[in-house]
Formats: sequence, C-alpha cells, structure tokens
Amino acid sequence: MQEKETDLALISAVLNGNTAVYSELVKRHQRFVFTLALRFTKNREDAEEVAQDCFIKAYRALGTFRQTSKFSTWLYSITYTSAMTHLRKKKPETVSLSDDENPVQLADPIADTHDMNAEKRSAYFYLNQAIDSLSADDAAIITLFYKGEQSLEEIGKTVHLTPNSVKVKLHRARLKLKEKLQYLLKDEVKELI
Repeated sequence: MQEKETDLALISAVLNGNTAVYSELVKRHQRFVFTLALRFTKNREDAEEVAQDCFIKAYRALGTFRQTSKFSTWLYSITYTSAMTHLRKKKPETVSLSDDENPVQLADPIADTHDMNAEKRSAYFYLNQAIDSLSADDAAIITLFYKGEQSLEEIGKTVHLTPNSVKVKLHRARLKLKEKLQYLLKDEVKELI
C-alpha cells in the first residue's frame, strides 16, 4: 500500500510540472515492464523497443490515469497493448536456405549440451524456458500473476478480460506450464510444482 501512495505522489509531482520525477517511476517499473514485453516479443531488442514505447505512452497519458487501480496495473495494460500492436506490425523474418553468401548455420546439439553452464541447468532457467514456450497470452497471465503479483481483477484490467475469464485462462496456462515443465525436467517437475 505504501508503494501505491508513493507512486501516486510521484504522479502528482509529474503532473504539477516536476517532470524529472518520472524517471523514478520508470526505475521502479522498468524491470517488470521489460519482462512482460519480452514474454510477448520473445526478442530482447523488440522487448526494449516495446518497453520504451510503453513508458513514452504512459508519460503522455499520465493525466488520464484515474487512480481507480494501481499505477502498475495501468502501466502493464499499456505494456500489453503496446506489445500486441508491435507484434501485429512486425512481419515474420524469412531466410532463404539457398543463399550461398549467407548459409544457414544449424546448431550442434552435442556441443550445445556441453556448453550449458550451471545457471542454465537451474530450475529458474527451465521455468523461464517453459514460460517462453507458452503462447503470448498465457505467458503474460502467468507472469502478471506470479512475478507481478497482480490479482485476477488487476490482470483482467491489463488484458481486457473479466476476472472469471482470467481465472479460467490462468488455470489452463498452469496446466500447459506443468506439461512443458514435465517435458523439460521429467522427474524434477514434482519438486517445482
């Protein structure tokens, strides 16, 4: 609750002309906005672009923030919309397999297995890998619920769904996540879930 009041105080200061204070709001929320954008775009550069676009849009629309929900919920809603817009605009990249100048390099699975460091073998790595393999909507709902600690109502406002729809989607996303983790971790999945 204290953080919400602090966010509201910062917003009030920005709206009263102290625009430099906006950087504090960015610092507080940039990590999660980037994580959410990355869940959708699956690409670091695109996620950075979406996150930057999100903070610019939020700054321009700060006067429309009604304070009926947390600032983070409003900001994540902008992130969701920005990411969806970005994905609709982006065309899939295609690579010609017959290009003699730039041949396609296939990964060597044996070499890749030997190169995996301890961090990649950690449960956190596999959990993120499983979340990344979900659909963008499922990954966003899982991320908002567990990492963003958003309620069903807050997630509903972010992704423009009713809380009951979010509850159903969250349940289905959990089942898909469990399935992905079982595939990735086999026996270890019982300890994680």
